[in-house]
Amino acid sequence: MSAIVIDELVKDYGEIRALDQVSFAVPEGAVLGLLGPNGSGKTTALSILATLSRPSGGRATVGGFDVVDDPARVRELISLTGQYASLDESLTARENLTMFGRLTGLSRRGARQRIGEVARDFGLEEFIDRRIGTLSGGMRRRVDIACALVTRPQVLFLDEPTTGLDPRSRQSVWETVATLRIQGITVLLTTQYLEEADRLADQIVMLDHGHVVAEGTSETLKARAGSAVCEINLQESADLYRARTALAGLALVEDGESTATTPHPRLGVAAPDGMATVAQVIARLQDHSIEVFDIGLRRPSLDEVFFRLTGTDPESADSVTAAGDIGPAAS
Repeated sequence: MSAIVIDELVKDYGEIRALDQVSFAVPEGAVLGLLGPNGSGKTTALSILATLSRPSGGRATVGGFDVVDDPARVRELISLTGQYASLDESLTARENLTMFGRLTGLSRRGARQRIGEVARDFGLEEFIDRRIGTLSGGMRRRVDIACALVTRPQVLFLDEPTTGLDPRSRQSVWETVATLRIQGITVLLTTQYLEEADRLADQIVMLDHGHVVAEGTSETLKARAGSAVCEINLQESADLYRARTALAGLALVEDGESTATTPHPRLGVAAPDGMATVAQVIARLQDHSIEVFDIGLRRPSLDEVFFRLTGTDPESADSVTAAGDIGPAAS
């Protein structure tokens, strides 16, 4: 059964169409990565699902309840965390968790019991009584997500949860999302980080300018970018010309001279037959007595998929942000 269903969803902000006939579904207990650059419509879709904004057309349901016709029932099932932690930095993690629990209707005893469970599940015991202002970015986000889980939601919306975090903090948030999957909570994760979607999501939906441009598992989408590549780093720059000759007839997809930062010249050969192609490359180079510094087989990345589909880098800071991604519904 699908926990979330979006059917031909449309959202207009004046003359700007932030979402245009968007459709996808999220199975119960799955993690779906909604991927796209700034302005692609990710936050707009999330705002509609969280009943913070009304669609201009189409339909969306959460847990079987329509977000327009039954918004109160939808809110009983969901929790939402925005792009930045919404915590009181002057309070401790425990005090923030208690405040969220009490505001969402838990009794004092119920909140205390639930906080103990959440703290254990997400490894918060060590700093539960430290002020939020003294915690790292990753720990703050972990507490923020824990606050959203105090009421045991069936569906959790995470809007770019690792924006602005350092690599260690990002890893901490990833571990938290992995815990959510184990607990069977349905998660819709918006992100513009391809590595994040690749690592966390069971299914991926790629948006660009309000349209769905691709949908499927990470492996399925990578397959759309073409075959794997056999990457060869030569020991000596002087062997580059001879290597090209040795590999004649194979499809070169990368060809780079050595530089100060990449001292070993690189060649890439399309490898539709996987390791069989690698074995063929090795044999040809050995026949020509060409020394190899490193050789390996690389699958296409989600970066290549997205660039092939849209011609843009989803992590580009120069992406134009549509009104739907920064408008009142997202606040």
